Amino acid sequence: MSADRPPALSVLDLVPVRAGQNSPQAVAASLALAARADELGFRRYWFAEHHNMPAVASTTPPVLAAAAAARTRRIRVGSGGVMLPNHAPLVVAEQFAALEAIAPGRIDLGIGRAPGSDPVVTHLLRQSGPTSDVERFPEHVRDIMALVSPEGASLRFTSGGTYDVHATPAASGTPEVWLLGSSDYSAQLAASLGLPYVFANHFSGEGLERALDLYRAQFQPSAAAAEPRTFLTVNAIVAPDAGEAEERMLPQARMMARLRGNRPLVPLETVEQAAAAEAEDGLAGALVDSLRDRWFVGTADDVASRIATFAERWGVDEVMVSPVAASYDAEPLDVSPGRLQTLELLAAGGPNS
Repeated sequence: MSADRPPALSVLDLVPVRAGQNSPQAVAASLALAARADELGFRRYWFAEHHNMPAVASTTPPVLAAAAAARTRRIRVGSGGVMLPNHAPLVVAEQFAALEAIAPGRIDLGIGRAPGSDPVVTHLLRQSGPTSDVERFPEHVRDIMALVSPEGASLRFTSGGTYDVHATPAASGTPEVWLLGSSDYSAQLAASLGLPYVFANHFSGEGLERALDLYRAQFQPSAAAAEPRTFLTVNAIVAPDAGEAEERMLPQARMMARLRGNRPLVPLETVEQAAAAEAEDGLAGALVDSLRDRWFVGTADDVASRIATFAERWGVDEVMVSPVAASYDAEPLDVSPGRLQTLELLAAGGPNS
């Protein structure tokens, strides 16, 4: 892409849960955000899959995507992503084929290989329902691609007979399948399958250059994509002034410090709670400076300019923003003013306006 053509913008949502907020309020805030992203012209809105985290309510992407699809009219909705080892491939295929029937031409199925949980929850998932063997991940991705297509999949018995399977009857369209990851493995698999690929840069920027190089160099054209197709994710906080953006960043920085330090997880602190706690324990410490270098935090002009430069540097025409702005104590619980503000300020100066 060229520097004079800003990238398209999309949204990644983990459905954050702040202190004092319950799950219905957190979900309501995210659905309001999805509706606003649709109005602002964002390209797609994806829900992540994480389990048993006090600060994250995004556990079931297809359910959230269905709710978002019902509240929007043009934006693509989907998963970023479904963690396939937690689920039976046929179940995933049926869920997203149903979504495609609900919102034809607007569904994305982003698939990941990580568990999105800790070992205990992973064990519970495997104990409480059908899951898939992580070692057969490439095979299961192929299965899902076949099952969600209008043609369906055909099983061949050892006796010589065949059995046709469709994720939904009389399908007229197919969800767009994306492979997600943050490693060489995911990049190479996406290339070999000829699938669109997203590097999880918001989670870890380590290995980005190598992953994109591998994906682009090894890409095999397919029915899903004739050429390499990719975009990148970033964490962003945008506010009218840089001071407010910095304040809204601290709670997320402290949560990251808890994750990295293997400390007990808690609901996302408010700005005031984080400031008071940081003055006592210095939990975020130097991590704030590190995150500031990788995240996109500041005013609209500054962040929009940095995102455009970032997209040009990596040769992508789309950037998926994870709006991680925390809330102040006095802000309502059923909306996310900081996250709404981030999207609105970015859209006001970008290609989505």
